[in-house]
Parts: sequence; C-alpha cells; structure tokens
Amino acid sequence: MVSKTEESLLRQLENQVENGGGGAWEYLSLVRKLKLRRSDKVLKHGLILLNDPKKRSALGPDEWTLYEQVAIAALDCQCLDVGKDCIKVLQKKFPDSKRVGRLEAMLLEAKGSWAEAEKAYTSLLEDNALDQVISMRRVAMAKARGDILGAIDWLNKYLEIFMADHDAWRELAEIYLSLQMYKQAAFCYEELILAQPTIPLHHLAYADVLYTIGGLENLQTAKKYYASTIELTGGKNTRALYGVCLCTSAIAQLTKGKNNEDKEISKLAAAALEKDYKQISPDKVSLLGSALKTMKLQ
Repeated sequence: MVSKTEESLLRQLENQVENGGGGAWEYLSLVRKLKLRRSDKVLKHGLILLNDPKKRSALGPDEWTLYEQVAIAALDCQCLDVGKDCIKVLQKKFPDSKRVGRLEAMLLEAKGSWAEAEKAYTSLLEDNALDQVISMRRVAMAKARGDILGAIDWLNKYLEIFMADHDAWRELAEIYLSLQMYKQAAFCYEELILAQPTIPLHHLAYADVLYTIGGLENLQTAKKYYASTIELTGGKNTRALYGVCLCTSAIAQLTKGKNNEDKEISKLAAAALEKDYKQISPDKVSLLGSALKTMKLQ
C-alpha cells in the first residue's frame, strides 16, 4: 500500500510534470516503484522522453526499462501500434529474453487473441513456473473474458505458491463478494488479517462480511472487528462506528436485550457518531438521530 508521504510526493511530481516543470523521469520511476496504474500519463510523458534522442540517451541502461514501462501503458490504453513498436525495439536489443516474451504475450492478450496469448503464457510458465506476473496475467485474462470461475481457479492455484501476496488475497476476496460467496471471502480476509494485522481496512472488510452472513456468533465477531477498526484508526472510522451500532442492534434482537455490555458499547459508538456529525456534517445530525432511533440506540 502507498504511504501518505509517497502519495504526496507522487501528486507533487505529477503536478510538476503536467505543468511543464520537468521531472518526468523521476515521476515515471516513482510510478513504477509504487506499482501504480497511471497508464495514460506514463504513455504521454514516457513517449516524450523516448522520442527525444538526447533525453533518451541520458537515461543510459534505464532506457530499456522505460521502453518496457511505456509498452505496458500503451497496451493498457489500447494504443497497440505504440506498444508493438516498443516491443520491437526490445526484441531487437534482447532477442532471447523471456521478459520480452511476456510483453509479446500481453500484446496478443490486448488484441483479444485469447488462445494465442494462453499458449504463449503456458510456454513461458513451463520455463519458469514461479513467474508471478505471468500467473497473474492469466487471472486478468480470465476476468477480461468474463470467466470469473476461471479467474478464481487461477487465483487459488497462484496463492498455493505465493501465499504472502496480499493483493492476490484481496482480489480473490472481492471476486467472492461479487458472487455473494461470503464464507470464502471471509477466509481471504482472515488470511489478510493474519499477514497484516495493523491494516484497519482488512478488519473492516472482515467485519462487513461477517455482519452480512449474520447469526449470533458472526455478529459478535463482527462487532469485535469493527471495534478493532475503531482502535486502529483512532476512533476516526465512521463506517466502523455504524457497524458497532448495527451489530449491537441485531444482537439485541437475537438475545432479547439481555447483554448490558453491548448496550454500553453501542452508546459510546452512537455518541462518537453524533460528535463527528456535529463537527463534519451538522446538517445531517437529524438523519443520524433517526437512524439511531430505528436501531433503538437513542
């Protein structure tokens, strides 16, 4: 995940480059380092550097890295001719490179030549079964073709090898959620929490899934993870505060209001919500009051 400092630097460089203040290479390098998707801007500013012989030669060996970056951005933007030209330059420089071979397969994929692209990816994986990029390209290709079950299958196979890939777990969870496969999504978020216990978004997403599944045990666990989200964010997560109130209300209905501890927690969450709304959106305080009354928290 991108830190606030990195995000600020990126925004600063992006504004600088867009306004003609220079620093294009630094901006492109940061986008690549942070693994961000800024394809339109990478294509625009990357081509400016590549089309200027002086600027291109000043890059030294990084020239080839830029060709690769621009090729991928061009494919992403469906500028296939530009992508093809960049790949040709790299093919000439590195005729037997598997990395260039991967770009060739991506070009086939961008053209919609699914069978040829699949054949190319399979061949590359036979040479290196641990190539993460190619494995994830197969996932992306399955999603592009509308084969969601195929994407799930490829992601599960990928995660059997690369269990520490947090982005892959998150992507799999989102696919499961889109199919309303909540128990499977919950498992993915459990893996993410184990790997990154201090990321509040994982706790929040897990709580949302458990609340959606419902049942007393799931609601009690969801309330705990909403509470941990509140703790990790210093009490600044409105969704988690609402979550505590909703869980408490649902638990009260199931237990017929026998749990006094839940009442105290819900009162604290409701008070925090009212305080936040008065500061940030005072015109909506009455709507909040109506919602809390519906949950019998006022």
